[in-house]
Amino acid sequence: MKDGKTEQSWQSLAFIWIGSMISVPGLLLGGTLIAGMSFWTAVLTALVGYGIIVIGMIFQGIQSSDLRRPTVQVASQVFGEQGAKKVIAIILAISCLGWFGLQANVAGVAFSQFLALYNFTLPVWISSLFWGIVMLLSAIFGIKLLSWLNYIAVPFLLVVIFYAIVVSVSGGGWTAITNYQPDTHMPFLTGVSVTIGSFALGAIIAGDYSQYVRKRSGVAKASFIGVLPAGLLMIAAGAIFGVTSDTADIISVFTQLGFPVIGVIAMLLATWTTNAVNAFSGGIAIVNVFNVSKEKETIAVAVAGGIGTVLAAIGILDYFVPIMNVLSAMIPPVAGVMIASYWIIQKGDPASWQKVPNFNWLGVLSWFIGAAIAALPVILEFFPNAPQLINQPLIGVVISFAIYYIGYKFTDKKAVRENIDD
Repeated sequence: MKDGKTEQSWQSLAFIWIGSMISVPGLLLGGTLIAGMSFWTAVLTALVGYGIIVIGMIFQGIQSSDLRRPTVQVASQVFGEQGAKKVIAIILAISCLGWFGLQANVAGVAFSQFLALYNFTLPVWISSLFWGIVMLLSAIFGIKLLSWLNYIAVPFLLVVIFYAIVVSVSGGGWTAITNYQPDTHMPFLTGVSVTIGSFALGAIIAGDYSQYVRKRSGVAKASFIGVLPAGLLMIAAGAIFGVTSDTADIISVFTQLGFPVIGVIAMLLATWTTNAVNAFSGGIAIVNVFNVSKEKETIAVAVAGGIGTVLAAIGILDYFVPIMNVLSAMIPPVAGVMIASYWIIQKGDPASWQKVPNFNWLGVLSWFIGAAIAALPVILEFFPNAPQLINQPLIGVVISFAIYYIGYKFTDKKAVRENIDD
């Protein structure tokens, strides 16, 4: 899964991020934003939201590039080795592999429905299992295969999306889009929060991929070029389709245009390129949780991803979506603690980084407080009669950042660095 000698160019990393951004959820996010704001407001919302994500990806990615380590290992200073493995890695593993299984199921459902149009019946569970295995193989064979997958899929997906946009805006469509006013109103900050939440996990696990890029400037260029243009394109496309076709679903859009096959291929490729990232990072997290040896890394990833795929195929994972939503909300504050330590306290100096054995309780506590506050709005959604709060992913990041920094200043610095759980 990981070769210590593996290196990649920033262009290759950028293609991986582009492949992650050109996704079905990206189109659906555009449809969600346009339902509550005008077209240009939706684009501005995406620019601000994804801009914040890119900043986080750069900070996280450079840490891993400097240290040549994945996210969980880099976090072993601020959380301690055991804290990073038993807390952060477990949450990342459950989230990444859980969403991997669900996305494989989405691809399976769409593929079975497509075959049904031609009177061919394929059970959803078989279709989901098949596509889960295909996507999992991409992750097992590592970063180079992911890069080649995106070299092939991204150009095709870009052509498909641009074609659908051109057809949608022709014949008076553009006028309808620019004059569009939604029936309901979504506040700008709410839209920004939704946008950040849609790819917050990507910002945290950016180090899993950036560790193979040798220059800081390469990490920054890959994050900026890989996320912003593709992210804005997908938001704009989803918004346009939402106005002109009353749906942001790519299969429905191309079915209306008379090309259902292209729609299905685009959906499968978009899901594949995004989901391979989930499996790859989930696999890295599991390797760190169980201290799997390098010789058995691919086996561990295959077993873990296979379990997620099987559970999704038989429908069990549907019941765990609320739990994964909560875990996903708890992940962004990880960046707050790591950024405070590496960039503010250590001033971005790789030589100042060192592992902390067992648990670094300052880091764990700082993260937990920020994570609990970030997850509260999601938890309250389980109780319709309770007061509802707006989901603001950045709040947890800022709180964790502040608690760790202030705690470090008011604690014996040597004790923090050498904190051991007795």
